[in-house]
Amino acid sequence: MAEPKTQKTKASVAAFIAAVEDDTRRKDAKSVDKMMRDVTGEKPAMWGPSIIGYGEYKIPTGTWPRLGFSPRKANLVLYVLGDFKGCGALLKKLGKHKTGRSCLYINKLADVDEAVLRELTQASWSHMNAKYD
Repeated sequence: MAEPKTQKTKASVAAFIAAVEDDTRRKDAKSVDKMMRDVTGEKPAMWGPSIIGYGEYKIPTGTWPRLGFSPRKANLVLYVLGDFKGCGALLKKLGKHKTGRSCLYINKLADVDEAVLRELTQASWSHMNAKYD
């Protein structure tokens, strides 16, 4: 099996966030980074050129971050969704967002309830730890 394209790198998370062009997106990225550090207790690492990941787990397709996010031009993308109990209820309380398979898309943090986002992130972290430890 081929190795995944998204690999952990030695690139600087701080430099990556500082280089985000949009002021709001950069400020939001700093806030999400702080929240994820608080929730996970992990030091972040760059995964590929644009994903900031916290912790890691191994599955047959490779090693992946347990949680992560990316301050992309179109959206702030958080990799926090899963099949854990209560995910749907938290999303209903979150505010303006879109979802993908494991992705949560937010235009800006001001669009969502940050306390609910923290709760969602904590629940996802706990779920990943129980599933992959």
